[in-house]
Amino acid sequence: MDPRLLKLIGGDELAALRRRLRRHFERAAPGTPPSLLRLGSLSTTEREALALLTGRPPREAKSMQIDVTLLNATLRDAGIAGSLREALEQIDGPIVHPASVRAATQARWSAVVASCTHPALTGFLQAPAALGLLKRLARQDTSAAEHLLEAADAVLSRLPAGGLARAQLAAETLGDAHALDNGQVTATLVLAAWRQIEKGQLDASDPEDTPDERTRDVWARAGVLVNELARPALLLNLPVRADEAPVCTPGEPAYVSLRRLLRTPPRWAVAGQAVFVCENPNLVAIAADRLGVRCAALVCTDGMPAAAQRTLLTQLAQAGARLRYHGDFDWPGVQIANHVMCTWGAHPWRFGALDYEAATASASHTRRDLADAYIIASWDAALAPAMQRHGLAIAEEAVAAPLLGDLRQD
Repeated sequence: MDPRLLKLIGGDELAALRRRLRRHFERAAPGTPPSLLRLGSLSTTEREALALLTGRPPREAKSMQIDVTLLNATLRDAGIAGSLREALEQIDGPIVHPASVRAATQARWSAVVASCTHPALTGFLQAPAALGLLKRLARQDTSAAEHLLEAADAVLSRLPAGGLARAQLAAETLGDAHALDNGQVTATLVLAAWRQIEKGQLDASDPEDTPDERTRDVWARAGVLVNELARPALLLNLPVRADEAPVCTPGEPAYVSLRRLLRTPPRWAVAGQAVFVCENPNLVAIAADRLGVRCAALVCTDGMPAAAQRTLLTQLAQAGARLRYHGDFDWPGVQIANHVMCTWGAHPWRFGALDYEAATASASHTRRDLADAYIIASWDAALAPAMQRHGLAIAEEAVAAPLLGDLRQD
């Protein structure tokens, strides 16, 4: 850089002036010929610098018009720089045209999406939110995005996996057993795409917005096992077809793991039959103790259903069971019931406002213990107001007697 250039318009005191001059070139489209440039509100220092730069005598006016073509020639003739633009770039770096940069960036991302070969993944990326997710995961790096899409493509091509361990799927497709662990970028993209593939809608506003759903459950629906032995599903007297070995000993509660449900799904013999669903394992134990083999088919969600419970309820619904649900009369119980009834089409089982009123009449406690939170029951609009009015939480075990009456099979 010519020292004379720094003396003319270099230094911190002229940085603001240089930024104004740079903005002139940033706004102009590439290839636009030089034009007249008018600058106003100039300080004394800036006026003097421009006077030296253009070869004009200093003036008191706070504005100045510059013929950029003439100034370019002056700088070239003096051997200082090839043009005003070149002079500014020598001091503060390249001048870019923002619109051109945006267009080039958009073109690169379009090419990234076009390089994707998995049809469902390509469709998923047409949604702005999905493309935004890809950009975030790739840290705005198109090269990283291409590699991420290749990895996601490889994984999605193996789904549904039919009971394959997640670590094994990751090792076989990506060469790293931990590449699909929670929080890994490939896992995040695969799960988001799989959710939308399941929904059959590729224009969701937020592909990551699933606050009530755990990743283990999504993997399970894709046939991928994550901690497949954790939180098995509890059941009692749940029948299978005659030519199949029983899942449990008649009259005795049994646990069935996610591993078993996905790898060797039982053929449930429940078409057109009522299958009762409760929230608490204690009710299953009570039913086994009191009724044994005379108890109707009973399944427990053990709170909010996890992967094994969700898989079992899905299998039962698909096998034609008529699911009937009961839980705790408290706000979490209502929330769980809303989920079960909405997701699997279950019907309430002694779980309405009249049932709650009857339970409070014989409750062993009178102290209000329900929180102020208010959750509407989707199946009975009168239930939540009744619960709020009484303020009493009623545990499922406290109303076991009438439930056992329904479960009894003589």
